[in-house]
Amino acid sequence: MLAVISDTHAADGHALRGRTLAAVREADAVVHAGDLSREPVLDALTDVNDTVYAVAGNNDDSALRERLPGERVVGHEGATVAVRHRSRSGSTGLVLFGRERDADLVVFGHSHRPEFDDSGAVPLLNPGSYARPRGNPPAHAELERTAEGLAGELRTPEGDLLEAFEIPVRDA
Repeated sequence: MLAVISDTHAADGHALRGRTLAAVREADAVVHAGDLSREPVLDALTDVNDTVYAVAGNNDDSALRERLPGERVVGHEGATVAVRHRSRSGSTGLVLFGRERDADLVVFGHSHRPEFDDSGAVPLLNPGSYARPRGNPPAHAELERTAEGLAGELRTPEGDLLEAFEIPVRDA
């Protein structure tokens, strides 16, 4: 399973709780779409799961921005996931980012709004913020490989299902 989180905005700890903590702990790998804020947050997260693929966000301090790339591509069980914190060009820019990287999915953050959008050439996933939801439901995403691709769920830290979705993967 791939756990997907974003927008922690913490000073020192990972702020994980409930189902989100369990998902991160049990995942094969974790994708963090930026705005951890400070290095101790990333360190605390890697104490829970040592395979963390994070990108820098616009609110990350300089030490964290030096440590993390602004974007990255993650391979997971045959699926290609392109990750960045945000796009100034909105969903069109995110889709282009994914197409340029031959991605099956683009993961992004910034808005703190959990959402899945498969209306473009490349599906877009924002896991929301499990720690600082800013008026949105706190959330994270869980992605499981299936015969057809990836089965995804947006869930709250309490375990409530917000949305379930399927992502086709080209090699499936």
